[in-house]
Amino acid sequence: MSWQVSFLDKMNKIKILNLLSMAQRANKVVSGDFAVVKAADGGKARLILVADDAAEETKKKYQRMAENAGIKLYYLTDKEELGHCIGKEFRAVAAILDKGFADALTKLFEDR
Repeated sequence: MSWQVSFLDKMNKIKILNLLSMAQRANKVVSGDFAVVKAADGGKARLILVADDAAEETKKKYQRMAENAGIKLYYLTDKEELGHCIGKEFRAVAAILDKGFADALTKLFEDR
């Protein structure tokens, strides 16, 4: 299952970005291809976020990975904004490692 942030209202988007920033400050986020694949393969990833402007092949790759691992995946904003809210440059993908943060983000995505 995946959702795009374009379906969310602006308030939920702000809450999602703030919660993602908080998760990063708590060291519960990994980003970039290698780190996310490693977290998903190791059973540590609880939620995967993919930038909405990522390449179609990238989106397909992570969609398959999430489905195979039973991890929820959501599309969120663009690479620049995704990277910025976790204190990095551009990021096409990030994974949440903490169940509490993942559950809170899922609730925000699904309460649209």
